[in-house]
Amino acid sequence: MKASWTAAAVAVAALSLSTAAAAQETKVAIGISGWTGFAPLTLAKEAGIFKKNGLDVTIKKVPQASRHLAIGSGDIQCAATTVETWIVWNANGIATKQIFQLDKSYGADGMVVRNDVQKIADLKGKKVAASAPGTAPYFTLAWFLKKNGLSVKDVTVVNMEPGPAAQAFIAGQNDAAMTYEPYLSSVRSAPQAGKIIATTLDYPMIMDTFGCTPKFLDDNPKAAKAFTDSYFEALAMIEKDQAKAYEIMGADVKQTGEQFGNSAKYLRWQGREANKKFFAGELQAFSAESAALLLEVGIIKQAPDIATIIDTRFQQ
Repeated sequence: MKASWTAAAVAVAALSLSTAAAAQETKVAIGISGWTGFAPLTLAKEAGIFKKNGLDVTIKKVPQASRHLAIGSGDIQCAATTVETWIVWNANGIATKQIFQLDKSYGADGMVVRNDVQKIADLKGKKVAASAPGTAPYFTLAWFLKKNGLSVKDVTVVNMEPGPAAQAFIAGQNDAAMTYEPYLSSVRSAPQAGKIIATTLDYPMIMDTFGCTPKFLDDNPKAAKAFTDSYFEALAMIEKDQAKAYEIMGADVKQTGEQFGNSAKYLRWQGREANKKFFAGELQAFSAESAALLLEVGIIKQAPDIATIIDTRFQQ
């Protein structure tokens, strides 16, 4: 009888500890896309890294064009996106701050064109598929065109998300398209449809960061630190067991580990030391140039104070 009572007491105690631990986890929803550079966040969730660090994370796939709406509505508290997008969001009243860098594109974002297009300047008057204004693909288009003497006013932009844009291009629609990995590789595999005329190897301007609303950061500083540490732990897992990590991250976008690895070749995830360097000046300089272009093409009417959309407290 005593043994049964003891076993029951132990079971209740274990359940109480489990419940207490669960209660301590900070619930948070984050918005991302299927972009290869964001995959370590998926890895952190699927491998239990977030949970180990006290986070109960829900990952929501939200198109970049509407990710700020999800933040504004409170549906998500944090998100991953490109550096210039944080400028757009804050300029349009969606207060957010970047807390760590995720990746830099090394050829993972690009422009695909028909085989008879010899240079970007030849796109004047042609149709180019790209996401809506305020997104990374649209900004990439504006950047590429500006570097080649054109503007978005010189082309007809057909609003399509990166995946559908690549699929439509392969099917013969539009003269060009803006897309990124893993969808860019589908065009690499279909040379009859066209070619990649430029990527971020030619124009290094796609850099992704993770951020949250100021309220979430102020109310949950430990959770913000846990997010940052979890990301770096996910990178360590990739380094330690690449095959397993690639399999987990690839499954999220319906790729094999090998296919995911091929996409990952075109970007560089940024570790702790790279983050410190990036937030010490590079981020601010790029943000200033980006804000100028966003003003020029009419995406924003006034640039926010860059210092107010960056928070480095959690990288220590």
